Amino acid sequence: MEGESEYIGKGISFCATCDGALYWGKEVMVIGGGNTAVQEALFLTKFAKKVYIVHRRSDLRAVKILQERAIDNKKIEFIWDSVIEKFSGRERLEEITIKNIKTGKRDARKIDGVFEYVGIIPNSAIVAGLADLDANKFIITDSKMRTSQPGLFAAGDVRNTPLRQVITAVADGAVAATYADKYINDMI
Repeated sequence: MEGESEYIGKGISFCATCDGALYWGKEVMVIGGGNTAVQEALFLTKFAKKVYIVHRRSDLRAVKILQERAIDNKKIEFIWDSVIEKFSGRERLEEITIKNIKTGKRDARKIDGVFEYVGIIPNSAIVAGLADLDANKFIITDSKMRTSQPGLFAAGDVRNTPLRQVITAVADGAVAATYADKYINDMI
């Protein structure tokens, strides 16, 4: 989206757990309608005075219980059938332009922060055909970060993990390095 790369870390985030507290008493927007987007929007209500969920459809894809919790939460407001077209501001993100995909109407809104949860595409092409990937192209590993290819280890968001956080990626890296070292030393 126009302006997106300019505001990553300056009003655009991908982790409510990491950055949510920075928006205490402010208005934030969550982009997406799946489980992660709705869970993170609910989490953000602990800090933000208002959380908008922008979704390109007229209904959420999240599981029913998450939908109900979000709909019942007074701090959450939905912006249906819409996509973000543009991010703008000076030093930090200040405004977004939203387009309703059914009517074509555009609306500029002031906003303090945006959290994006519209999916992730792992950068795993380099090992395709070499190591096993799951249906979403994430690298399958065991608890020692070993892949199906002996001597090949994977760590972080590229592997099939339920949590995508910097701290878990770093922990994966430590585990992978330890077992890669052991693998090499056992060969000598």
